[in-house]
Amino acid sequence: MKFREKELESGKKVFLGKNEKNNDELMKLYQGKSNVIFHTAKPGSPFCVSERILNSREIKEAAAICASKSQDWRDNKKDVVVHRFTGRDIKKIKGMKTGCWNVKNVKEIKVKKKEIEDVEW
Repeated sequence: MKFREKELESGKKVFLGKNEKNNDELMKLYQGKSNVIFHTAKPGSPFCVSERILNSREIKEAAAICASKSQDWRDNKKDVVVHRFTGRDIKKIKGMKTGCWNVKNVKEIKVKKKEIEDVEW
């Protein structure tokens, strides 16, 4: 299955789901691994995955990429809260709808409007 791909300034890549089904496939690939995953606090964004460990600047950049493709950003054009966690922190519970995952050990990142506006596609 094909995912969206965005390269960070450092050259590291971030993979993004395109829809609920694609998000599920992406999470299944990275479940149980020690990668970095991003998703907005509000529903309606792609899961965004970096296979490599990121420094603080890359984390902010990847969070802004995630926010830029979210419904929260599309609908409000304001700062967006993004959650960061790893593949070890996700679990698909039987009966959960497509695209939804149970997540623990979440760290919040507030992405400023200006940072989202600066994301180029």
